[in-house]
Amino acid sequence: MRFVFIATLLSVLVGCQSAYYAAWEKLGVEKRDILVDRVETAKDSQEDAQEQFSSALEQFSVLINFDGGELEDVYTQLKDEFDASQAAANTVSERINKVESVAEALFDEWQDELDKFTNDKMRRESQQQLRETQRRYKALLSSMRRAEEKMAPVLSSLQDNVLYLKHNLNASAIGALQGEFNNIRRDINALIADMNVAIEQSNQFIQSMK
Repeated sequence: MRFVFIATLLSVLVGCQSAYYAAWEKLGVEKRDILVDRVETAKDSQEDAQEQFSSALEQFSVLINFDGGELEDVYTQLKDEFDASQAAANTVSERINKVESVAEALFDEWQDELDKFTNDKMRRESQQQLRETQRRYKALLSSMRRAEEKMAPVLSSLQDNVLYLKHNLNASAIGALQGEFNNIRRDINALIADMNVAIEQSNQFIQSMK
């Protein structure tokens, strides 16, 4: 991942975005570069979340097919998968927010700088490029947010089932949860599909910015 070492050194400036970006610019890193880097990072977090939600679904399948052994151990593993899924979802949201933050700063700066052109042809071309970049970005952000929104109901369902199992650690509880498995599998598959769209949009956006 680019800029990681320097980003750590500049972390004290995160509270003041203008100072943060100004510090990067002094190092030769423009907002455009930061946006590309953050889109890459957000894409990575979505890929990680896909793997984690798939792992949680697999553990839920283990529970539904429980055939002897320590049920509490299965519950503990499912609880761990839920906690990891929650953490993965939080990371996705945080990174999308960071993408949105730098994009807004970049587009504001770009718009302001259009007034500095003295060459009308160059101004028009730059303005057209701005509009095209904003259009691609809007599609990207929309796909990211759509996938993000689908994480919440999946997490809620997982939490409900984890809590139910915690309160009913017996074979009859597994029977009661079997009906929930198909719904959770459907929702996780839909979530992964939407994340695939967002990941592909991310790849296209990154290529368009290079």
